Amino acid sequence: MYWLSSGLLIPVMVAVLFFLVRALMLIGNMYGLYTMRLKLNKALDSPLKTLNKNNWTDLTTLATKFQNTTTGKTLSSLMEDKESSTRREKLIADFELWCEKDLDKSRTLSKMGPILGLMGTLIPMGPALAGLAAGDIATMSQQMQIAFNTTVLGLVIGSIGFISLQLKQRWYAEDLNTIEFVNDLIEEENA
Repeated sequence: MYWLSSGLLIPVMVAVLFFLVRALMLIGNMYGLYTMRLKLNKALDSPLKTLNKNNWTDLTTLATKFQNTTTGKTLSSLMEDKESSTRREKLIADFELWCEKDLDKSRTLSKMGPILGLMGTLIPMGPALAGLAAGDIATMSQQMQIAFNTTVLGLVIGSIGFISLQLKQRWYAEDLNTIEFVNDLIEEENA
């Protein structure tokens, strides 16, 4: 069992580095998403306040302009399918599935970071304790450095995943609220 657990140290360290890169990429993605959301929300603010069955053109133009975002694409598709409530419900369900899929990336980081950090802590503790018992302080300190470094990196990964998960959940709830509001107005128009 010792050889098996010791053999996992290198794969765990590689996995920590992989997830660290993913976490850093997620920070960049979050910044891009944040700036796009600011632009979209600012643009949608006025049309949504005055939206009724007679003035869809402003919202249609904005949704088309922001089709590179999932929210804009969904809003645009909703307005194209005004006649079919079944298709609109499918579009909303697809948006919810996309949100869950995107949130899974953050969930994975928030869980795997600490798990890998703990594994990276415990695996080198055996050789560190053996080095301490043998009086080999150099081996012990080297193994303890590995243990502490993987713990810190694992916690950083988990923190990035958790914070991004919280932000994205709030953002996607707001987007879903907007999409459902537009769908309800379409329903009223068709009634």
